[in-house]
Amino acid sequence: MKNTLQKVVVAGLIQFCAIGLVNAQNRDVASYPNKPIRIINPLAAGGAVDTMARMLAPTLQEILGQPIVIESKPGAGGTIGANFVAKSPADGYTILMVYDTFAVNPHVYKNLPFDSFKDLAPVTELVKIPLVVVAGNKLPANNLRELADLAKSRSNGITFSSGGAGSSGHLAAELLKTNLGIEMTHIPYKGGGPAMTATIGGETDITILGAVITVPQIKGGNLKALAVLGKKRTPALPQVPTASEQGLSNFDVSSWVGVLVPAGTPAPIIDKINNAFAQALKNPSVQARMAEQGNEVVASSPAQFGVFLNQESAKWAKVIKDNNIQLD
Repeated sequence: MKNTLQKVVVAGLIQFCAIGLVNAQNRDVASYPNKPIRIINPLAAGGAVDTMARMLAPTLQEILGQPIVIESKPGAGGTIGANFVAKSPADGYTILMVYDTFAVNPHVYKNLPFDSFKDLAPVTELVKIPLVVVAGNKLPANNLRELADLAKSRSNGITFSSGGAGSSGHLAAELLKTNLGIEMTHIPYKGGGPAMTATIGGETDITILGAVITVPQIKGGNLKALAVLGKKRTPALPQVPTASEQGLSNFDVSSWVGVLVPAGTPAPIIDKINNAFAQALKNPSVQARMAEQGNEVVASSPAQFGVFLNQESAKWAKVIKDNNIQLD
């Protein structure tokens, strides 16, 4: 009788604690957000992700009613920052903003300390970004044909910087090398900002980066654009022809920026974050800057972004295999 009573008491306590835990979680969801939110940029400061985060942060802060703190945790193609977020509490207060490298990294880094598609939950694809081939002003080439001729005139070809191994800029350059039939040496950097600076300073001949960070430098006279790599010209650089217009038929590579949170984050919180970013992207000043930079606003749902990530991963895995691309 005594043992039976003890079991009943223990069972009651467990149920009471479980109910209390559920109630506490519900309160946390209902009150979200009630403290500062961190956006983790897994690449170097000054790149497309950092630029996008800083562009949206003031509006997000107004919408969510809490301070937005941007932290850069660069390294290993964005995997250091992604791992940090994957292992953070699933409460919506640590958000990961990623570049296209996220979908490629599982094919580049074989021993990641986290699972890109199980340990992180999709929130939204923010924008698609046109990729632009840019060169320093002293490089004696103004289009892809002149670039190919220059590379063929040199015993070691030309050099190109990228925001990291496996980035869209890196993969696009490898495809460009194959299509032009030239030698190009890859020099990876920890993000688009440093890669762009290297080309401006003449450390590398060219780089391929998103319009979000290249357009201001082109318009400022620090870089010159040789080609846009999308299907059509970007309104931000209407005078710059596409690679297809320059003889590389059906050459179409673009970049993107998206948002993820730790897996297990409650769906209502993910929805709140998704809605906040969607509202921020509708802000007139943000839309004006997006148009100026040639970005295409997407603002997808969590489910749509999840499907997109899987498609991107499969696409780049095939490109890497079919073109025998050797990643660093």
